[in-house]
Amino acid sequence: MSASTAVHRVCPHCGQVNRVPDANADAARCGSCHESLFKGEPAAVDLARLERCVTRDQRPILVDFWAPWCAPCRMMAPQFVTAARQLEPGMRLLKLDTEAHPDAGARFGIRGIPTMILFQGGREAARQSGAMSAADIVAWARKAAR
Repeated sequence: MSASTAVHRVCPHCGQVNRVPDANADAARCGSCHESLFKGEPAAVDLARLERCVTRDQRPILVDFWAPWCAPCRMMAPQFVTAARQLEPGMRLLKLDTEAHPDAGARFGIRGIPTMILFQGGREAARQSGAMSAADIVAWARKAAR
């Protein structure tokens, strides 16, 4: 796809599907809620919003499945934020709290946290468990998204 190609991007705030030119994605705002589509940090989502992003967004989605009581999750959180600054808007980064949304564990086969899953085209493309540095997250995500 060329840099000027417009693709569907889901607003992590309201769930609205927006048609966004790739060349302007970093400055794009949602046509419904007017929030910035990409803020350079992962967006917290619930299970329904995650499903909408995975099935409707036309760019890769990287999800960190975590819980507030998990020490490795808390250690990785700032690394995931740093990775978002490097990967967005070409890739959407989301966080899903598995304690607040326990059905996510069964739905996605989460056996341990933190677990990152990369989705492409509505399907799981890659999975990685365990805390990682920002550089390792970026390298793994870019390789897995090829």
